[in-house]
Amino acid sequence: MNKHLRATALLGVAMVTLLANSAFAGSGTDAKANAALKKLYASEPLAKMIGEKAKAVLVFPTIVKAGFIVGGQYGEGSLLKRGKLVGHYNSLAASYGLQAGAQSFGYALFLMNDKALEYLDKSDGWELGVGPSIVIIDKGMAKSLTTTTLQDDVYAFIFNQKGLMAGIGIQGSKITKLNR
Repeated sequence: MNKHLRATALLGVAMVTLLANSAFAGSGTDAKANAALKKLYASEPLAKMIGEKAKAVLVFPTIVKAGFIVGGQYGEGSLLKRGKLVGHYNSLAASYGLQAGAQSFGYALFLMNDKALEYLDKSDGWELGVGPSIVIIDKGMAKSLTTTTLQDDVYAFIFNQKGLMAGIGIQGSKITKLNR
């Protein structure tokens, strides 16, 4: 049993490494982040409205996720304040459970106040689920949000989902500033 678990873990890590290397080799993260945000704004008017009110936007244009029992995901992104680049970040996650597949997607975090920005700046990485409250926007919620009802620290939009990943399990995710 132990031998099978190690083999499965090794396979999961190898899949993520291969996908991440092919997805990010020579990537122009800043240009991709700006293009992804522009496309998100064009397809989701609410994202544009929230972006106009946000203190900053952290955009991960491509996250690659893969796994078989053991999985992981990785992506690099850019922090934009009023459209200007102020930092580079990565998003890394690991998971364990009944899962199989591979997919890619992007996401944007709209940091609405100084509290969210300070947490991102002062913490040694940002673990999703810890720290400021994050609200993931879906079509149903989008109908009820207005500029006067925006009261949470961070709003998230997920976009460009491709591939298939299915399963249930435990996952931890962390966002860390890159020194570039």
